[in-house]
Amino acid sequence: MSRPTNAELTQLRVRVIALENLVIALLAEASERQVGVVRDMAAYISPKAGFTPHPLTIHAAAHMIDLVERAGHFREAAQA
Repeated sequence: MSRPTNAELTQLRVRVIALENLVIALLAEASERQVGVVRDMAAYISPKAGFTPHPLTIHAAAHMIDLVERAGHFREAAQA
């Protein structure tokens, strides 16, 4: 398997940024119940007592909460 080129990595980063912004836009218009489901999912994938925490899972859960909080800025602006 070959390593991705710099151009491919750059394209992947651009797509991730676009997807994150799309998720933020969707969360900004989401119901409180839907936002709660995202928070619940983040809690669900967080490490449980007695299990070995995986760094990627920890970062993913934190990033999910960060996306919800970033969307909160736009939710507040829309309600004002």
